[in-house]
Amino acid sequence: MITSRTAALAAVVAATAFGTCASQASEQVNVYTYRETKLVQPLFDAFSKDTGITVNVISASSGLEQRIKTEGANSPADVLLTVDLGRIDDAVQAGVTQPIKSEVIEKNVPAQYRDPDGHWAGISMRARVIYASKERVKQDAITYEELADPKWKGKICIRSGQHIYNNGLFAAYITKHGEAKAEEWLRGVKANLAQKPSGGDREQARDVAAGKCDIGIGNTYYWALMMNGDPDKKPWAEATKVILPTFAGGGTHVNLSGVLLAKHAPNKANAVKLIDWLAGEQAQTIYADTNYEYPVRTGIAVNPTIAGYGKLNADPMPIAKIAANRKAASTLVDKVGFDN
Repeated sequence: MITSRTAALAAVVAATAFGTCASQASEQVNVYTYRETKLVQPLFDAFSKDTGITVNVISASSGLEQRIKTEGANSPADVLLTVDLGRIDDAVQAGVTQPIKSEVIEKNVPAQYRDPDGHWAGISMRARVIYASKERVKQDAITYEELADPKWKGKICIRSGQHIYNNGLFAAYITKHGEAKAEEWLRGVKANLAQKPSGGDREQARDVAAGKCDIGIGNTYYWALMMNGDPDKKPWAEATKVILPTFAGGGTHVNLSGVLLAKHAPNKANAVKLIDWLAGEQAQTIYADTNYEYPVRTGIAVNPTIAGYGKLNADPMPIAKIAANRKAASTLVDKVGFDN
């Protein structure tokens, strides 16, 4: 049980981490983020240069929405940056957000990448794609539905079906086809696995390179990071090619990096300025280029490595509808014994 004393103590600890009490903040904004600080610092530096507003950052790999909830009304958090629709939805469900009232966001972020009630907005996209063996996979187009085709028996590698990235894909499949067909599809994909789901997205490319499977499932940016940022893993990328799969009659499943306005944001005006700025041309360019993601704003060039995958035809289904099927997707993973 969260007591008022516990919440107050948590808020003091957070304020100390920022180096100042939130009540004393004038030209600053406090950001909690699931992204490593070094990956978003270029954005915040540019924002501060443009606006004179200092950005204070707390980075963590999990639990930020619960931390904000524990801190309560005295939380110093102004903005929460997330890296997946699951964490976006978790924050909203935890009751730690408030609607973002911004004409800039409404103008520049397409409706399918915004919460209908205004509690979040996407600031970049990542696609769930296929890392295919250059040697053993000759085709250059694959549908998600095809992953259940027996021709791939013993040839697919994937991380845990309960991981948030796969949960998002499976939830999208439910949104597209319904639970019954999604269950049948998941059973088919499971039957095609080369090994028990394990590791992260990079390890799927590793196992394809090692010949353990022909195709692996991963996010777009991991392949670029292996190719350009990690000499030890570059051979895994060089042994594979990225295929942008699509739903039959649809497009490629995309997930979001999102931004939310904290419920008790002490620097709300500055928080909204930051959120608006993140949807601007400069921020969208920096974010896409630094993090190898797709900008949500139209007219922004993607990083050359990402552009090399081919043109992204993002599926138009609203992210909010996918998020609504997260629990059903998780239940199906257990029901079919996907991770067993």
